[in-house]
Amino acid sequence: MHILLVASAFNSLTQRVHAELREHGHTVAVAVALPDPALHDAALREAVRRHRPELIVAPLLKTAVPQDIWTAHTCLIVHPGPVGDRGPSSLDWAIHEGVTRWGVTVLQADAVMDAGDVWATAECPVPAVGKSDLYRNEISDAALRAVLQAVERFASGTYVPEPQQQRPVRQGAARTRPYLRQEQRRIDWRADSTAAVVRKLRAADSNPGVRDELLGGEWFLHGGHPEDELRGRPGELLATRAGAVCRATADGAVWIPELRPRRVPGEPPTYKLPAVAALGDRLPALPELPAPLRTDGPSRTWSDIRYREEGRAGFLTFSFPGGAMSTDQCGRLLAAYRTALARPTSVLVLGGGRDFFSNGIHLNVIEAAADPAAESWANIGAMDDLVEAVLTTTDRLVISAVGGNAAAGGAMLALAADEVWCRAGAVLNPHYRLMGLYGSEYWTRTLPRRVGAEVAGELMRRALPVGSAAGQRIGLVDRVVECGPQDFPAAVTRLATLLASSSAAQSRAAAKKAALDREEAVRPLAAYREDELTRMARTFRDPQAPYHALRRAFVHKLPLTATPPHLDTPRPQRAGTAPGDGV
Repeated sequence: MHILLVASAFNSLTQRVHAELREHGHTVAVAVALPDPALHDAALREAVRRHRPELIVAPLLKTAVPQDIWTAHTCLIVHPGPVGDRGPSSLDWAIHEGVTRWGVTVLQADAVMDAGDVWATAECPVPAVGKSDLYRNEISDAALRAVLQAVERFASGTYVPEPQQQRPVRQGAARTRPYLRQEQRRIDWRADSTAAVVRKLRAADSNPGVRDELLGGEWFLHGGHPEDELRGRPGELLATRAGAVCRATADGAVWIPELRPRRVPGEPPTYKLPAVAALGDRLPALPELPAPLRTDGPSRTWSDIRYREEGRAGFLTFSFPGGAMSTDQCGRLLAAYRTALARPTSVLVLGGGRDFFSNGIHLNVIEAAADPAAESWANIGAMDDLVEAVLTTTDRLVISAVGGNAAAGGAMLALAADEVWCRAGAVLNPHYRLMGLYGSEYWTRTLPRRVGAEVAGELMRRALPVGSAAGQRIGLVDRVVECGPQDFPAAVTRLATLLASSSAAQSRAAAKKAALDREEAVRPLAAYREDELTRMARTFRDPQAPYHALRRAFVHKLPLTATPPHLDTPRPQRAGTAPGDGV
């Protein structure tokens, strides 16, 4: 079928639905639902007229579909809540109220939001993670199961969706709940326990954050992790770590990685920054308390980089908010990587967490810099240093364990390893052009070596998301790990430990040095880096280069005025899988 996705943003779920539907043989176009009411309805009508879709699916929609569209076309809405749940803050309420299971409902667009007939549903667990993590993982998994079932039922031509009142409803879910307002999210630092504070922060992550007062300013707090040892007067700032601040609660403390200043009327939208950078000169003198890279036994103290070992396998995990990696974060991860290389292991796993692997350079930090061009250059150099360290590791096998999405330089960081293991739900975006960049991180070496020059060029030109199955088929991915998000770390540990104890690991590692020497004799790594960075430097230095405007629009979340051309795929002459469509 030819399917039109209608979405308020081409976010992680929309990307995954796009990739999975293509993988199932459908052709897919996207119409972005524009936030401007004067443009919204007319743009959707024009998109439907041009694409003549057999089915419309809305993975993320914050505005209503015009009645003349949903009466003329079957339009399936993906709601991140179980049958009977309605309202714009479904996941926020689920985490706020501490539920342990939730679900996704695919329903038909109707006059009343979230009230249409049900085409499919799927349940999922709700682990103790932030809302955005939950959305990209458990909710995304459930949504894909429900969407694929709904599409299959529609294609059959015989399925009749059930009215909601005829469907069994989860206890407590059958209600329309309002938008979860800041007054209800508010933290009472004098009375709220650490558990209560973390739950409120997780329910607001990464949007809208929890509004709070701190050091004479109003901020939105983003992210929250419990601290197991530090104590202080409730509300007091106690320490810093890796750009985060630690703040005392009524019975403990929490680490807050990011802050966003409250928007001033008439000014552009504000954006998140590492908490220490956001507070700047307001921040009093506080101790910087680095967490140990390696700890023995369980610890609740937060750290964005950890190292552990199981037998002959080492595991270097990292988790940066939004998957972005600043110059500082790249430098700290490189230092940790070098420490891991000093250990007597035969396999080193990079990544392995349940959420984002990496999305490359930190555009927010770059935008906030006094000289964004200089910071762009420093950040790309730090990414290159990290990737080079992986590429030149010749005494052991390196595995990239991609549990969540990876994009741009972050995808190229993963490809620098000897093998890429990818969770079945992860989405890869191995391209740069949507940010107006040529790209670096040695992509001109690693990407063609994996997929061939023709496919590499296609990936860069089309700039579309690639699912894990398609990634394995074209050579981006070596192993797809079929498991839930919570099970991915354990699955990677088991697989890597087995690999590290095998004779194959030793023999493959022994051959790496000779292979790198042969490649260096043909064209050294330094030549790839110089060519890529020469192009990047021209872009960074040119104030009129599209990169600067695109970065600014991305960071400030400026609204789109039209669907990006690369998503506005025309309907083919005959529906079916086009050549290379899985790419």
